Amino acid sequence: MKEAIFPPHAAKPLAPYTPAIQAGGFVFLSGQIAMDEQGNLHTSDIATETTRVMDNLGKLLKASGLDHSNLVKVTIFLSDMAHYAAVNEVYGTYFKDVPPAREAVAVKGLPRGVNVEISGIAVV
Repeated sequence: MKEAIFPPHAAKPLAPYTPAIQAGGFVFLSGQIAMDEQGNLHTSDIATETTRVMDNLGKLLKASGLDHSNLVKVTIFLSDMAHYAAVNEVYGTYFKDVPPAREAVAVKGLPRGVNVEISGIAVV
């Protein structure tokens, strides 16, 4: 059985997908970009952008009764590997103990021309 998660005050999906789905003791988080609930992008610099992405993931986790510490697997998509260090600097502040397993890959393009998108899997 699966449960769709559409938290209030979260960015609306840009396409036909569910922001998060809880199933089998896990929450699967769709890729998040630096977009607010009004559809505005927060991309003035890579630190601001990454913070917004991580906060968006946090909203999905909170709606599931979880937080960043429940993440067990994360994928980071970057528009350019030149952003890797700056993204890591912000990303690391969201984990006090054991950060999740992850990979970071550079891709040709991301939705709305953003520089970072992050998806994840959390354990309930």
